[in-house]
Amino acid sequence: MISVRDLRKEFRGTKAVDRVSFDVAAGRITGFLGPNGAGKTTTLRMLLGLIRPTAGTARLWGHAYAELPEPTRRVGVGLDGEAFVGGRTGRGHLLCYAPAAGCGPERVERLLAEAGLEGAGDRPVFGYSTGMKQRLSLATALLGDPELLILDEPSNGLDPEGMLWLRQFLRAFAASGRTVLVSSHLLGEMEQTVDDVLLMHHGRLLCAEPLGSLLETGESLESAFMRLTQAENGARV
Repeated sequence: MISVRDLRKEFRGTKAVDRVSFDVAAGRITGFLGPNGAGKTTTLRMLLGLIRPTAGTARLWGHAYAELPEPTRRVGVGLDGEAFVGGRTGRGHLLCYAPAAGCGPERVERLLAEAGLEGAGDRPVFGYSTGMKQRLSLATALLGDPELLILDEPSNGLDPEGMLWLRQFLRAFAASGRTVLVSSHLLGEMEQTVDDVLLMHHGRLLCAEPLGSLLETGESLESAFMRLTQAENGARV
């Protein structure tokens, strides 16, 4: 479904993404994980055609994102949980984007309910908490009822109840045969959510494998990340 090969991006001589290659399988939740500044967002933006790579390719179903017919029906994207017009209501925001996604007011109402925002749909977004904005961003990504969700740090600002809600939603989405690529720096939370792991550090991909294969006996995902970064640092010495 997603194929990235030898992807590289330099900004004024600085390597933000350095020879990254991976695949994302259908029907699974893949965690694109690592600390802030690891190159995750830059990689996602290249995958979606928002940044031109220095080298390499990033494909969805074998095509560049810009080549996909009706992309909002195939890919739901949430890259910025703050990308709203503050004075617009939550319902108004979704209604603004609904025509591009080929859906009507009925789906907007359904998504407000699914995101837990039915009581806040008529409130201006500037009064939303960070967690409510994250829920609205996810609802926007779902407007076209896509096959694939690509989410960048969707758990930022969520309280424990919101974290649980997001985890359950993503599991149900994948259980329906659809696919999630989700980036996060919260390794402990993602350990409870993802099937497959892509670990990034300093622009390089440390590993790409199922969560169960990555973790050694009794090991947490955070411990595995430390083990791999130490091995990488040792290899560079």
